[in-house]
Amino acid sequence: MNITSKQRAYLRSLANTLAPIYQIGKNGISEKLTQGISEALEANELIKITVLETAPDEIQSLANQLANDTSSLVVQTVGNKITLFRKRAKNSKIEFPE
Repeated sequence: MNITSKQRAYLRSLANTLAPIYQIGKNGISEKLTQGISEALEANELIKITVLETAPDEIQSLANQLANDTSSLVVQTVGNKITLFRKRAKNSKIEFPE
């Protein structure tokens, strides 16, 4: 799934008000964490994740791994936050502006 820069900017604006719902710490990305993030994406479509200083990898590589594992898109990485998006097949809450 590819999105335009305009759509990415729209998702970033929606993500501004979101609170992070997961943290990645010294244990990195586990199967259980990936499953939880995938379920959160199915429920919310757009989520934020905090990466702690103790995380074993760089934030960009963690974001890319999560995106691959959950079939989602990395909207942005800012500071220690990752924003992911995955559109639902049915009943999508997020509609992109024209």
